Amino acid sequence: MLDPRLLYTFNPSLWEDMRGRRPVLVHLLEGYVDAGRVASTLAEHILDTCESDLLVEFDHDQLHDYRSRRPMMVFDTDQWKSVEHFQLAMHRVIAPTGEHFVLLHGPEPDSQWQRATAAVTGLAQRLDVRLAVTSHGIPTGVPHSRPSLITEYATRSALIKTSNPAWVGRVEVPGSFGSMLELEFGRVGIDALGLAVNVPHYLSQAPFFQASLAALHRLNDATGLGLVLGDLPDKAETNLHEIRTEVAASEEVQQVVEQLERQYDQAREERPVPSADEIGAELERFLAEQNDKNEPNEDGS
Repeated sequence: MLDPRLLYTFNPSLWEDMRGRRPVLVHLLEGYVDAGRVASTLAEHILDTCESDLLVEFDHDQLHDYRSRRPMMVFDTDQWKSVEHFQLAMHRVIAPTGEHFVLLHGPEPDSQWQRATAAVTGLAQRLDVRLAVTSHGIPTGVPHSRPSLITEYATRSALIKTSNPAWVGRVEVPGSFGSMLELEFGRVGIDALGLAVNVPHYLSQAPFFQASLAALHRLNDATGLGLVLGDLPDKAETNLHEIRTEVAASEEVQQVVEQLERQYDQAREERPVPSADEIGAELERFLAEQNDKNEPNEDGS
């Protein structure tokens, strides 16, 4: 394996300022299962509401497959005007409490996962990260009209605080870079916590702000960072109002939602664990939708 340290550059003065702080690392990557766009909403919200500076930037040209995820470009009249640039980076972020923490965000690497995992883990060790936290949405058979539940997973069981119904017992699923990071964090002794927010499967492709808000509350509980809620509560209420309006327009959809509500309420009482086949089928359905959405046209675009 090539030297992982050659995958990134960093800000020396900012890095020096992070010494001895034992920061929290929040990693929110795009590209895998993120129903309701929970991870991307959280990353955007943190950068919009907190002071931040670029701490580490990865050489994304080495990690990105441009044929599978093409950058958006703007063509105006008779010339190209701009192109979207992908960035995988760590930002030093200052929380409202004054605590400095690190946010890793951007596209999930398409290649060199072992090398990139070693790079991020090495950086986390040098920063002496006290806790790594991630969050994402999982498409589930739950209704939008009930509170968003969070299924937690961690490198140590003691880190898990919620007592929501377990998302799954044991299942084999396609891996993600974030999951590989957590596995490696556990191996080297860094505490890591994952927050999988249950998102209604019929809302998995669009932002579902209620789920992001639930994740932010739990993120604050786990880290003590005191991140502001900002406009997320208003966005969540507006989003729910729009969903209610759409549901009210279809009797068939209303019946589906009512059935999910009954199942949700029963699950809260009985705490059943879904079977691996049920979860696997739901994940396969979601990933198939993602593949269909990203599949190139006949001309290869």
